[in-house]
Amino acid sequence: MQKRKLGQQGLEVSALGLGCMGFSSTFGQVINKADAIYMLHQAVDRGVTFFDSAEVYGPYGNEELIGEALAPYRHQVMIATKFGFNIEDGKMNGVYSKPEQIKRAVEGSLRRLKVDVIDLLYQHRVDPGVPIEDVAGAVKDLIQQGKVKYFGMSEAGAQTIRKAHAVQPLSALQSEYSLWMRKPEDIVLPTLEELGIGFVPFSPLGRGFLTGKISDTTQLTDEDFRKKLPRFQPEALKANQAIVSLLNTVAEQKNATPAQIALAWILAQKPWMVPIPGTTRLSRLEENLSSVNIELSDEDLQIINDATSQIQIIGDRYPEASEKMTGL
Repeated sequence: MQKRKLGQQGLEVSALGLGCMGFSSTFGQVINKADAIYMLHQAVDRGVTFFDSAEVYGPYGNEELIGEALAPYRHQVMIATKFGFNIEDGKMNGVYSKPEQIKRAVEGSLRRLKVDVIDLLYQHRVDPGVPIEDVAGAVKDLIQQGKVKYFGMSEAGAQTIRKAHAVQPLSALQSEYSLWMRKPEDIVLPTLEELGIGFVPFSPLGRGFLTGKISDTTQLTDEDFRKKLPRFQPEALKANQAIVSLLNTVAEQKNATPAQIALAWILAQKPWMVPIPGTTRLSRLEENLSSVNIELSDEDLQIINDATSQIQIIGDRYPEASEKMTGL
């Protein structure tokens, strides 16, 4: 597996990471613990060194799973986790990033992950009630105490990134980015390049849509959070099939799958991007990892960009209340 560097503080990870949110109940189907641990071990065996979790996934159970599964590989892997939500009675209840809460959250994450230091600590969502300088200062203290190695943020806007970076240099920003969600290209990505901050795209496969396996007739369960997303309503799914058709066309030429082309496209954008597709199936893991071997020429990339510029994506990615939590 190829390696990539995130930021300028020394963080190096596999070119493709593994988003672990799906091991919790987000998509309505939860594989059993033994199968989840097996999947995580298979990812390590195939060269993945970058694993993404969060205290709110579960809540808490995701970190516990990752901690147990990756304990035998502790010195081979980098584990990222996140703070930033108020969790009450097992449920997420708004953003919350007061410095004292950050430090409490880190103590819990260290315990659940079974580690002495958190490799990469993200603020999950910006808290408008707490100055970002205070948040960055709290993480800086944790880094100085040896409890955290690297600092990251998720879904933050350019000005917030600049303010935080001035207090404690960021190694990575995590945000949604894919062929059907390119908003970070406007301001955020140029800011990251200027400051030397790495980028970790989550949902690089459009929450499964860009694999070509989802259509307007797909029946999502009530437990699957995608069922509530505007972009996953039948009329939007039908309208957005144009981008899947484009991926299919390129995939046929490259003897690949649409998912592999979608990931290869991200990998070809910048050497400091590390997408973290999630999956709980070994066949999908192997399919995703094979994308690192697909080379898209400048001509291929131009064809894709020209075609996507003619496609209007229908539907917001989140309901309005959730979208307000992002800084993009």
